[in-house]
Amino acid sequence: MSKTTPKRILILLGHPSSDSFCAALAEAYAESARAQGHAVRELRLGQLDFDPVLHEGYRQVQPLEPDLLAAQEAIRWAEHLVFAYPIWWGGAPALLKGFVDRVFLPGYAFKYRPGKAFPAQLLTGRTAQLLVAMDTPPWYFRWIYRMPGIHQLRKTTLEFCGVKPVRVASFGPLIDSTEAQRQRWLAQAQRLARRP
Repeated sequence: MSKTTPKRILILLGHPSSDSFCAALAEAYAESARAQGHAVRELRLGQLDFDPVLHEGYRQVQPLEPDLLAAQEAIRWAEHLVFAYPIWWGGAPALLKGFVDRVFLPGYAFKYRPGKAFPAQLLTGRTAQLLVAMDTPPWYFRWIYRMPGIHQLRKTTLEFCGVKPVRVASFGPLIDSTEAQRQRWLAQAQRLARRP
């Protein structure tokens, strides 16, 4: 089997802690992607300096901090986006939601069009992978809860802005997992990075 064409990959750690299983998933993916010859950049949201609150919505322009300007540039650079984050209370952590609120702005990620029901998608040409850790069994999160914390990022953020396809890998339940299970999940993240 031949190697894939090298891609520009941006990995975003949506867990506030760099000492988390989500961080380990992100690192496993990054190491494997680099080993395949891909160009990889990483953003650890917990290390960025920014206000996660969009104070006035879209009614006023809220100047972007330098870290968010750099994040926008990194997203523009990337061909493939990888988000590693946990499910907390059914959704993404507040830090990741705040990052999306501040970065995926009109004029950058999408553009309103007069008389059109849906805005123009400004992030087309990119694909994405979600690495999602949870304490809920993934089958239960999918069929009973209907995956709100995945749909929010996949459908109503990334696909809304033109990023397609968005693939999802769920890992859990994490809370009672063994070291052997975690190693298998990290190996799965490595395999996913081989063909982004």
